[in-house]
Amino acid sequence: MQGKIVKQLSNDYTVKINDKLYICKPRGKFRKLGIIPLVGDNVVIDEKNRYIIEILKRKNELERPSVSNIDQVVIVTSVKIPDFSSNLLDKLLTIIEFNNIKPIICFTKLDLLSEEELNKIKIIQEYYKKIGYDVYNNTDLNLKNIFKGKTTVFTGQSGAGKSSLLNKLDNKLHLEIGDVSVALGRGRHTTRHTELIEVLGGLVADTPGFSALNFNNMTPSDIRDNFIEFNKYKVYCEYRDCMHLNEKKCAIKENVENNNIMKSRYDNYIKFIEKGEL
Repeated sequence: MQGKIVKQLSNDYTVKINDKLYICKPRGKFRKLGIIPLVGDNVVIDEKNRYIIEILKRKNELERPSVSNIDQVVIVTSVKIPDFSSNLLDKLLTIIEFNNIKPIICFTKLDLLSEEELNKIKIIQEYYKKIGYDVYNNTDLNLKNIFKGKTTVFTGQSGAGKSSLLNKLDNKLHLEIGDVSVALGRGRHTTRHTELIEVLGGLVADTPGFSALNFNNMTPSDIRDNFIEFNKYKVYCEYRDCMHLNEKKCAIKENVENNNIMKSRYDNYIKFIEKGEL
């Protein structure tokens, strides 16, 4: 029988087939082959013995959070407590683009900002929209329209309001909401495992918060090519393989100086390439 893994707790995998759930163990052969089943995997199970006997080909996967066969990722981005982090947002966007998944940005906690702070965030939002990203605020009811028929990952820093947002979008959900440590400036983890839940006609992964993120399997060129606005200008660089760092006649650096490329984006790119954040 063929179904989809919708939940993992330790070595127990919940597989959904039609409207029925089966708690299964993976066959030992996966461990020998170094294969780990992921939430989102389409699998074949032995119904009688409750074993996963085959994992079907994945169209994509993320390492943190560990989810496969994803259509889109909603990056829940807090602007206050925890404060907005362009570094984290740009890391996530670059990794998601590299994995050929659609990123969607959702800003939360704008009501906590002063008028001056809000105006600065609006400029940032408009830039991300301009370069091609779908950008929402957590109060935007149009968010409800993005889920139907899709497998969606919600991710972002702990305390950004992922679970709160899901509860607000679908009042049938009762996901646990944690508080935010004032001393640490980040949230305490409330989601202990990865699980696909039914939300507004689609499946959503409410994933554990994370404290680290890296560019596994990505080269410096991969990072460069997934800063999507660079692709508009790179044809004007003197060198075809320009890395936009120390090269002369670099169109990317020129457009940063001309404010066509947001300086924080370029600064984050340099950090990712030069500071060993690979």
